[in-house]
Parts: sequence; structure tokens; C-alpha cells
Amino acid sequence: MEELKKRAQIVLEKVDIAQKEKRIKEIEAKSIDPDFWKDSQNAAQMMREMATLQKEIDDIKLLQELIDADDIYGLETLLKELEVYLYLSGPYDKANAIFSIHAGQGGADAMDWASILYRMYTRYFEKKGWQFETLEYTAGDEAGIKSATLVVEGNYTYGYLKNEQGVHRLVRLSPFNADQLRHTSFALVEVLPQIEDDTDVEIKDDDLEWDFYRASSKGGQNVQKVSTAVRVKHIPTGIIATSQSERYQAQNREYALKILKSKVWAKHQEELQKAKQDLKGVYNPPSWGNQIRSYVLHPYQMVKDLRSKVETGNVESVLDGDIDLFIEGQLKENSSV
Repeated sequence: MEELKKRAQIVLEKVDIAQKEKRIKEIEAKSIDPDFWKDSQNAAQMMREMATLQKEIDDIKLLQELIDADDIYGLETLLKELEVYLYLSGPYDKANAIFSIHAGQGGADAMDWASILYRMYTRYFEKKGWQFETLEYTAGDEAGIKSATLVVEGNYTYGYLKNEQGVHRLVRLSPFNADQLRHTSFALVEVLPQIEDDTDVEIKDDDLEWDFYRASSKGGQNVQKVSTAVRVKHIPTGIIATSQSERYQAQNREYALKILKSKVWAKHQEELQKAKQDLKGVYNPPSWGNQIRSYVLHPYQMVKDLRSKVETGNVESVLDGDIDLFIEGQLKENSSV
């Protein structure tokens, strides 16, 4: 019990309740203005932020009550949740996430592996109670998917998902090989924060090149007959973003621009990191060659994170979306570095 109380005291000291209460009052004051509700998307986001802050305050108060009551079980359960939030203190950790999966080389096996990851992560999003929407989905030639991009909305979605970026490796008996030989497949996961308009990421209209085409994803006859899908290129960097999920071109333009802004931000951050690493060592961006996790289905069953060394033999559960042990393990690993 004494060890639990020590851990709880660390949480109580690190959480600034006064700052959270100040932010809640700021949002409440803004919500009184009738103009606040004209931008429904921004208003909904700020109300979600306020609800999150209030829950954090309530949890901290409950933590103190559990300490006073010597409630070991309740204290241990609540501490596990609150300690994770302490690791999510980055400037964009509370932001929504733009989440992408890309099949690697390897034909049908790689595209099938990308679709398995797509299912694993969407199941995880559902279990966390997060909202998500697929913005781009390119089906594979024989099976699975070539790529998919989603926007994920919820509390700390980017903070939770940011360490999932990198290469995921699958080893199994190939279902696409007549001899069922063992095959290794790769897929790349990229995670970006959804950058809001009030950040210092500036994109000029003159630097954008727009292209409109017919969507290839599901969406009904309207999507197939009209050029609603959008591709936008940022000329100075060559970065491209697409969106084809919505029925109307204007909505896809909005989504594509959000993705582009996040990609431009990520490139800027990568350049800053590379500059800092000149004196510290090698910087590894989320690209091919930077493997983070192995999923082995044959000759034995094991999922192992190559950074935190967290592993489990319950592969079926992992592929069904139970990946918190890896996510929380890496958050703790990073916090100790």
C-alpha cells in the first residue's frame, strides 16, 4: 500500500488542477458567445476538451479519496490509467490523429497484411471509444489493401498512437502460395497529429496544386460519376495528400488540406530532429527499414515489440485489437529515456 501511495503522490504533484480549471472557465466563457456555435466542428472539439479536463479533475479528486480510504484495488486500477496520461504531455498528444497504413513489397501477402493491420487498429479504436473515418482507401489488386488513411478523433488519440509509426513485420505460412511456404510481409504505419488552423504551420494558396478525379472507393453512384475525389500537392516540398471518402468535393478538399498540413508539419519536425541528432546520433523517421514490431504466426506464435521488448504469445487477441500492452509499454519506455 505504501508503494501505491508513493506512486499516487507523484501523480498528484505533477497534475496541475488549477490550470485545468482555468482552461475550463475559458471554454465556458467562449461558449456563451453565439458566434462560438457557428463553427460546429471547432465548438464540438472544444466541448470534448472541456469534458476531458473535467474527467481528469474528477479522477484526481477520486485518487485522493482512495488514498484516504486505503482502497488498494481502486487505487491500483485508477493509478494505471492516470500514470499513462502523465506520459502524454507532448504539445500535440491531445490532438486527433491522421493514421495511415501502406503495404510493403511482396504482392498479395503484403496487401493482405496491410488489411489485417487495418482491422486490428480499427478494432482498437472501437474499444477505446474513439470515432474514426476512412479518408482514403486503395484496394489491393488481388487481396487486401495498398493503402488507407483515417482520421481518428478522441481523447489523446495522437499521444496514444504516435509510437505505432514504423514498419510492422509479419511471418506466417502464405495463404497465397500453393505450397504454403513461410513468407515475411511488411507494412508501414504513419501517424500524424491533426494540425489546427491556429498553429504556426503556414501553407500559401499559391503553393498548392489541386487535382480532381472520380473516387474508386465505396460511396454510391454519386461518387463514381462525379469528380469528387481530391489530390493536392504542396509545390515547395512535393508532399501530396488525397481524400475521396466524402460525397462532395468541398468536404474532400477540406480533409485533403488537413492531411497536407499535418504532413508539412511532420516534414518540418523531421528536419529539426535531424539537425539535433547531428551531435547525438542517428535519427530514424517512420520509414522503410525502421522495424518496430514483429508478428510471428509460424513456426511459433509471438508478437514482440523490438523497442520496449514487450511480447505476448496471444497473437489472436493482438490482431483483434488488444494492443494496449504495446502502446503503454512504449510510452513508459520513452518516459524513462
